[in-house]
Amino acid sequence: MIPLSDPGLKRRRFPWVNIALIALNIGVFIYELTLSDPQLERLYRSFGTVPYELAHGQDLPPYGPISPWLTLVTSQFIHGGFLHIAGNMVFLWVFGDNVEDRLGHVGYLVFYLVAGVAAGLTQVYIDRSSLDPAIGASGAIAGVLGAYLVFYPRSRVKTLLLFYFYVRVLPVPAILLIGIWGCSRCSAGSPRWLRAAPSAEGSRTGRTLGGSRSASSRQCGCAC
Repeated sequence: MIPLSDPGLKRRRFPWVNIALIALNIGVFIYELTLSDPQLERLYRSFGTVPYELAHGQDLPPYGPISPWLTLVTSQFIHGGFLHIAGNMVFLWVFGDNVEDRLGHVGYLVFYLVAGVAAGLTQVYIDRSSLDPAIGASGAIAGVLGAYLVFYPRSRVKTLLLFYFYVRVLPVPAILLIGIWGCSRCSAGSPRWLRAAPSAEGSRTGRTLGGSRSASSRQCGCAC
């Protein structure tokens, strides 16, 4: 199921911040595609959130240009593959504009970043010993989707249904779509909101096919 739009809701203001966030995420991902595997691995480890570093107050090599605490923000704009970023951006595009409409431009930006930071801190808390860098916007987007359900609990979303040769566009309750999105972000029973970055071994294939995990990211339970 692919959400397309929520035509029943009318915006009062243009979603400048939501569009800027999507553009920034896509821009960073395009930059990732230009990197060699060693460069991409360094990017993940320099700007992704490594739970061990924050939990123990120790910056591990390769040493990045920013404090490990700032990676709680930078990690939100890095993705591990096409499916990884596509799934996140489609939902942000459909649901984020109406949340921005309710919160205002500045309020929405602050809410988005705080939700992402809170998700990152949650991952640090539940996985303090992990050395795998966590990346992805799913924590921030989860906050946006939660706010959407609070503001518009009965909203129905125009959705593309694809099942083999069955193709239809139908209105689907937003709560169902958001629930499916949440389940798709977590597997093996792990409540993680960020995605452990793939290692350099699998990054070339992962960037094309959706960020497949390698052995070094085996602790990850979520393709966020």
